[in-house]
Amino acid sequence: MSLNREKYQAFVTLLEQLRSDATTGQIVAPELRRRVASLQRLFGEEIVPLADENWRVQSYQTEMSKQLRLLEIDVMFFQGARQASTVQTRLQTISDRLTTLIQYCNAILQPQAEGEK
Repeated sequence: MSLNREKYQAFVTLLEQLRSDATTGQIVAPELRRRVASLQRLFGEEIVPLADENWRVQSYQTEMSKQLRLLEIDVMFFQGARQASTVQTRLQTISDRLTTLIQYCNAILQPQAEGEK
């Protein structure tokens, strides 16, 4: 289970880095779009294949998949924003969505951490 844990942890790290960049506004739309596509690819290739019989984990993975698709839409809206206030609103929405994804990953990791103690 340690390998699974490492993959989720790596995914969380990337989510946190992106959230930090989006929160500080130090990211441009093409870079944001590239990084979100990279996250989706990583999720599809590394996280989804993790076979887990636990219905709770499968449920979180389904929600994470949905949130990643919504994140892609949020990025498109961000790209279309022209006014500074709209840009800030879109970045806040993106940050909130990334926070939700991080919380889902942490919820999956939590029982594993308790089981190792």
